[in-house]
Amino acid sequence: MAQRLELQALLVDLLGSNNVYFQPPPTVQMVYPCIVYKRDNVQTDFADDRPYSLAKRYLVTVIDPNPDSPLHEKVAQLPKCIFDRFYTADNLNHDVFRLFF
Repeated sequence: MAQRLELQALLVDLLGSNNVYFQPPPTVQMVYPCIVYKRDNVQTDFADDRPYSLAKRYLVTVIDPNPDSPLHEKVAQLPKCIFDRFYTADNLNHDVFRLFF
């Protein structure tokens, strides 16, 4: 859990506000721009048929009403971060990344 809290702090610093949400329930009123993230996968490396390394992957979504916001570029520059897709919904721009952390 401490590792996820480090990621939370990193994303808050990157955004410059507390509008960072981890697995928010549908009842949460989000304030934009924001970052929403959730655990997506775990990559396991094996040695002698036993797991010896686990890397958690998170799905990180930058949601911003401004299509020209530099926020998605800041997230894209994080180590072990891969851009996945872009879409719009409810007049909001969504940039989705996969981040190993």
